[in-house]
Amino acid sequence: MKIERIELHHISQELVHPFRTSFGTQTERPCILVTVYSENLAGWGECTASLDPGYSYETITTAWHILSEFLIPRIIGQDITTPQEVSAKLKGVRGHPMAKASLENAVWDLFAKAKGMPLSEMLGGVRDRVEVGVSIGIQPTLQGLLDRIGQFIDKGYRRIKMKIEPGWELEPISAVRQRHPAIKLMVDANSAFSLEDAPLFQQMEPYNLLMIEQPLHYDDIADHAKLQAQINTPICLDESIHSPNHARWAIEMKACRIINMKVARVGGLTNAIAIHDICREAGIAMWCGGMLETGVGRAANIHLASMPNFTLPGDISATERYYAEDIAEPAFYLNTEDSTMTVPTGPGIGVEVLTDRVKHFRVRHSHFLP
Repeated sequence: MKIERIELHHISQELVHPFRTSFGTQTERPCILVTVYSENLAGWGECTASLDPGYSYETITTAWHILSEFLIPRIIGQDITTPQEVSAKLKGVRGHPMAKASLENAVWDLFAKAKGMPLSEMLGGVRDRVEVGVSIGIQPTLQGLLDRIGQFIDKGYRRIKMKIEPGWELEPISAVRQRHPAIKLMVDANSAFSLEDAPLFQQMEPYNLLMIEQPLHYDDIADHAKLQAQINTPICLDESIHSPNHARWAIEMKACRIINMKVARVGGLTNAIAIHDICREAGIAMWCGGMLETGVGRAANIHLASMPNFTLPGDISATERYYAEDIAEPAFYLNTEDSTMTVPTGPGIGVEVLTDRVKHFRVRHSHFLP
């Protein structure tokens, strides 16, 4: 399959509700959509880099530059026989996994469409529904947190993830657990603490948390291993896992018992599959994280989460959780009876990108030919 043309679309959409983490507060979500064309088909991918280098050093500006100047030239005009070839062709560029993921995932979508099959089938998915939860940002007040969590439980979500930071941990956790003693509850620190805070995490033990996600430094594995040895609650690594090697090192060092898979963070579906297989062999549970994606990225996440080792609820909430008007249809809805999302059955990622809406939200556009 020859890569005939590629387009980049920088879009920005307002979020339905501000989303606050230890990195800061987001009120709008920019992203880059990548379109790869071949044989009258178009594959779509999403780059989830933000405006600022909080979660990752990658930003919209750096991703646009890397895609335009270094990644796209490596595949434009090339004959590609498998999506995995894209990952190999991009290895000469060090880092920039979010930019790489958007381009590679667009090619995966393209190949699945060419084969007339859903992406989940190409990935080896085994579920037609994937269990999901909702992620709650840091709220201005404790009552506001309880009210917001109550709203999502009423909508049918059975797993709640709440963001924490120093000074916003034990009290809100205690209040939520007291209000909802049986709900699947986890916390996400987004690297806001240090190993010296081990006694704090030990105090969380009575609250029966599903996991504590990324409590320590975003590049750390060693201190997480020391912390995991001191607490019974499973540690889940997110920001620390950038590649299959990072997953292997973390498992060998016993730094975690769970891994959050964000396909953008690891450079694309090829690496995501490799990490899935490493974790499955080692008995490490997985779930699929989210980055406030549009329907393009959310669809890809749902297909990925259909793979066998994604056994914990993911952060793949319904479209209405983020956007009043998305750029892809159909919108994703929560199956309230079992807190799941349905895996699309159409070819590729299984959603139609609405190009008129892309143009409406677009702030920058570029196209590339061989």
